[in-house]
Amino acid sequence: MTGPLTVARAGPRSSVARHGARLQRRLRPPPRRVARYAWPAAVAAVFGARYASESLRHRREDGEGYELKCDQLDVGDHAFMRAAEALTGAPISAGNTVELHVNGDAIFPAFTEAIESARRTITLTTYVFWKGEIAKEIAGLLCSRARAGVHVSVLLDFVGSVKMDRSVVREMREAGVEVALFRPPRPYALSRMNNRTHRKLLVIDGERGMIGGVGIADEWTGNGEDPDHWRDTHVTVRGPAVRGLQGAFAENWLEATGCALVGPEHLPDLQPVADGGPMQVVRSSAGVGDTNVEALYFLAIACARQTLDLTAAYFAPRPAFIDALEKAAERGTRIRVLVPGANIDKPFVRMAGREAYSRLLDAGVCLYEYTPTMLHAKTMVVDGVWSTVGSVNFDNRSFQLQDEATLCVQSADFAGELTRQFEEDLANANAIEPGRWRGRPLHHRLQEQALSLVRREI
Repeated sequence: MTGPLTVARAGPRSSVARHGARLQRRLRPPPRRVARYAWPAAVAAVFGARYASESLRHRREDGEGYELKCDQLDVGDHAFMRAAEALTGAPISAGNTVELHVNGDAIFPAFTEAIESARRTITLTTYVFWKGEIAKEIAGLLCSRARAGVHVSVLLDFVGSVKMDRSVVREMREAGVEVALFRPPRPYALSRMNNRTHRKLLVIDGERGMIGGVGIADEWTGNGEDPDHWRDTHVTVRGPAVRGLQGAFAENWLEATGCALVGPEHLPDLQPVADGGPMQVVRSSAGVGDTNVEALYFLAIACARQTLDLTAAYFAPRPAFIDALEKAAERGTRIRVLVPGANIDKPFVRMAGREAYSRLLDAGVCLYEYTPTMLHAKTMVVDGVWSTVGSVNFDNRSFQLQDEATLCVQSADFAGELTRQFEEDLANANAIEPGRWRGRPLHHRLQEQALSLVRREI
């Protein structure tokens, strides 16, 4: 039989025990230090999960592109337009005209004249509406037409318009202009903060539309003559294709306001214009799989046989697009890509895009960097007969993260206009020579490789 249970009273702590306790306290990070490192770790974990998740979007990052059977498809044939319609859902409309405007000296007079001509409705959406004289002028014209009884609806992307003078918004609202912000921060929708509307659309009375790359800020005024005045391209459209521009606006407006634009004031009966040609307005929004503009660009590149001229304000192609351009060059297509040079507002995008130069140069693609100012245009011409002008950049932000819209035109005459402008721009650009490119400094290579790791988000 065992004796009674006894508990020995602890004596004084030994010096070894005291030393161990002090050491443990020193090694334990204070609460503030833990908090300081906790949130970056959480953000890193979220992005790690995002990049590791399996999706069609991520498979494109591994170079898994489209296998399009385009051997018998010519971009000048109606069959190409039907293929684009099937892939993107963008209807083909006949009987449209398009007028090209290059740089602010040509774009803004057409822009202001269109607003002044409005009699029933104006719908305007833009990513950039910043400060400056042109911003005040455009806002003043919108106020004037609203006071005259025109129904004016303006949609501003919350992120893109963050530099806007909010007193201008107040003045427009006081004049009767309906102003809405697209996707302002919401606690329940933080995941959508990265998905913006990048569309740049103006529609007058539902009958005349404008689309392209221009933002409403002093940077877009002038004639691209210096770094303070940017180079850009915009167009005016008339004919049934204008309904596609209005539809792109109405889609974003419905989300932002809960109101649908209906009725003949916004959607009148549009008759084909004499001698007008076929066009499509392709619009896309962020999603899980391939977006409409991504599918469109893959189709156009896969069908290019003779020439492909691409102007891209932000050029940071994913591996699948690099592969598509390589294949086009291998089958004999002359490919020329024009991108900004040192005068760029987002130099990290340029650096990330340069990581693709070596593969493209090895495939025979000709690369040029525009030198006089920021090149903000977004155009593509294929085989001298099909072209597109809009807000789409050649990067993942446009192809996967943002709402975009672009006008597709099947016309040798219009393609010729864009080609002539492209070659004027080449005269002000530096060609990237393969030999010199391979000898660029090591720190440039390291920067390119580092930024390519986050290319999907920039």
